[in-house]
Amino acid sequence: MAGVCRDPGADVVVAIDGPSGVGKSTVARAVAAALGIPHLDTGAYYRLATLVSFEAGVDPGDEAGILRALDGIRVDFGGDGRMLLGGEDVADRIRGPEVTAAVSQVSAHAAVRRAIVAMQRAWVSDHGGDAVVEGRDIGTVVFPEAPVKVYLTASVAVRADRRAGDPEAAGLTRDELIAQMTRRDHLDSSRANSPLRPAADAVVVDTSHLTAAAVVRQVLDLVGRV
Repeated sequence: MAGVCRDPGADVVVAIDGPSGVGKSTVARAVAAALGIPHLDTGAYYRLATLVSFEAGVDPGDEAGILRALDGIRVDFGGDGRMLLGGEDVADRIRGPEVTAAVSQVSAHAAVRRAIVAMQRAWVSDHGGDAVVEGRDIGTVVFPEAPVKVYLTASVAVRADRRAGDPEAAGLTRDELIAQMTRRDHLDSSRANSPLRPAADAVVVDTSHLTAAAVVRQVLDLVGRV
């Protein structure tokens, strides 16, 4: 991990949190590539839980049913954002509009979150302990002891413009996308279990008027101070 001064025996987890459309995935992948460590998109797990629940005929409100659908699944990540379920790439399917509309409800279940957090921690441990991990509760719940915590934010209008070409935005007008994102923000920030919020010691970066490269430089600078 060039340029990082740290205890050789200590794991370095870079926690990158924030709502959708702030650039988490772009920044996290670039930081991971620069550091030569794995990248984990934790939000993909909740989307996967939603997808497998739908495929099993489970309602998003059925916590026990979702846990049964998750039992025994094998998840890994390939390059370029691929998510592999039993060796099959499901990255496009977990980004579909049906999953997007229901993922907040699925992720609000306390037992589902506990099960998925355990899966995420195990994935990082199995991949050497160093990782750039992105999500909505990484610095507060999944890796609260992470030495580097960053919370990305941006105006909802900018975020909607950034997401306009994504699969989950297919068929939505800009106003509809803004409304959907605003609703998701409210659900995520007001839920009782692991609400979306910056960790007390996170560095908050407004990406509204920053390039991805500029944000990556800021994060790498923080890592270099560890």
